Amino acid sequence: MKIGLTGGIASGKSLASKYLMDKGVPVIDADVISRQVVEPGELALNQIIQAFGREILTDEGTLDRKALGSIIFADEEKRKILNNIVHPAVRIEMKRQSDELVRAGHPLIVLDIPLLVEGELFYLVDEVWVVYVDKQTQLLRLIKRDQSNEKDAMQRIASQLPLEDKTKKADLVIDNSGSKENTYDQLDQALKRVAFT
Repeated sequence: MKIGLTGGIASGKSLASKYLMDKGVPVIDADVISRQVVEPGELALNQIIQAFGREILTDEGTLDRKALGSIIFADEEKRKILNNIVHPAVRIEMKRQSDELVRAGHPLIVLDIPLLVEGELFYLVDEVWVVYVDKQTQLLRLIKRDQSNEKDAMQRIASQLPLEDKTKKADLVIDNSGSKENTYDQLDQALKRVAFT
């Protein structure tokens, strides 16, 4: 069974992901893969160089994320070009890793995909689990985590699909507004439900 784990900024998705890994569930992390597919020698990096020029490389030949970021954050079209290179490469690699784990006989696999709902990647998974927090908790945790001011934190939250919208697409909502222990209990119940104990 393949679970798609998603959430929003400062919702606690990483907490849930780590807990599931600690329980022995293999987790395929889209964020980790998105960094791997742009390493030197990878097709996606070559495509990025063709699209944006060599000035997005460091002196060592690796991707200069800051330089690329300054180009794409100011330009919606260029951001789309980048996403059209990176997202398919990430999906291909996630599917490859997932297929490998299935062949190895793993009964449960978690795909940690921040943009699962936005990207409509439901076809990759059997169930969607959304890690949810209420807006006020999300804001306070983000300010504390990143030492950011309220305005910046609110802008970052507003730039994402609201968690309420994500929960409408969920097979299971894990409410992380309370204690870590409470979240772990919910995850334990979820693992029991999918017969992984």
